[in-house]
Amino acid sequence: MTAPRLALAAALLCSCTSPVADANSWWSLAMNPIQRPEMYIIGAQPVCSQLPGLSPGQRKLCQLYQEHMVFIGEGARSAIKECQYQFRQRRWNCSTVDNTSVFGRVMKIGSRETAFTYAVSAAGVVNAISRACREGELSSCGCSRTARPKDLPRDWLWGGCGDNVEYGYRFAKEFVDAKEREKNYARGSEEQARMLMNLQNNEAGRRAVYKLADVACKCHGVSGSCSLKTCWLQLADFRKVGDLLKEKYDSAAAMRISRKGKLELVNNRFNMPTQEDLVYVDPSPDYCLRNETTGSLGTQGRLCNKTSEGMDGCELMCCGRGYDQFKSVQVERCHCKFHWCCYVKCKKCTEIVDQYVCK
Repeated sequence: MTAPRLALAAALLCSCTSPVADANSWWSLAMNPIQRPEMYIIGAQPVCSQLPGLSPGQRKLCQLYQEHMVFIGEGARSAIKECQYQFRQRRWNCSTVDNTSVFGRVMKIGSRETAFTYAVSAAGVVNAISRACREGELSSCGCSRTARPKDLPRDWLWGGCGDNVEYGYRFAKEFVDAKEREKNYARGSEEQARMLMNLQNNEAGRRAVYKLADVACKCHGVSGSCSLKTCWLQLADFRKVGDLLKEKYDSAAAMRISRKGKLELVNNRFNMPTQEDLVYVDPSPDYCLRNETTGSLGTQGRLCNKTSEGMDGCELMCCGRGYDQFKSVQVERCHCKFHWCCYVKCKKCTEIVDQYVCK
């Protein structure tokens, strides 16, 4: 690989020590289409100088690994979609608000929600880069070189083209953590606490992808006899990564910064979080009302479930403000029949349903 190139990248990052404003984020790569490097003509402005949201260190990595940027954008997009899926029935639903900060001012609060967002974003980059390696899209990596699992049956072949999660992990660590490593805050300060929180959650996201990657196999043989199997390392579906990180969100640990500049538990009765766990340093807003200062969008106008006692229920979603009822017309396919050969013909059925929105 590449190890020499990543070492060079790390050296370049260490030269950047000034604090970086949080107004923009590399997440904006998800919102702005990135052209592949070969689409730029000779003499055109370099792609890295045109990309918004990159910190100085990330911009230098972009110059070294320009072809990776398309896939970082893809990883960020998949992370945003997964975040919105996991929180679709919560007061905070991972809404994007613009093309630069993406999630807005709410990310300035070191809350559980911010912890999840950092983790799933780092996971998205690992996922996208690992797949791009396997598919031959990147010149600096190829198929996975993971050693043969010891518990794999002796007569099964190992060596199919697997997802290169090792490279994806290493590159995501360099790129995603770059913005945090550039900062040089006073020991024991709130800013240092937030930096350490971000680094912890980035790592937890990367490890979730690594942990869930597993062996996949394909049968070979006459008439599907499966007399021979070829196996390789394969990433889990990203939904499983999101599910795991949502569980980590639910059990995230409240932390504070010590005088020595280390994160410590607010409540010592709990176990110290591992590198696979999420942490936060600020309590979450209730997200009930729109608040420009915190970035909360509020829940006014959100659909709610009248019969649910969960977070999607009208009582909790609407924060006790009440809700309005209205009727809507839903059109669905119905009475579908298969016709030989070979298509399905359906009718359209309309149904009037009651819906509820928060006041």
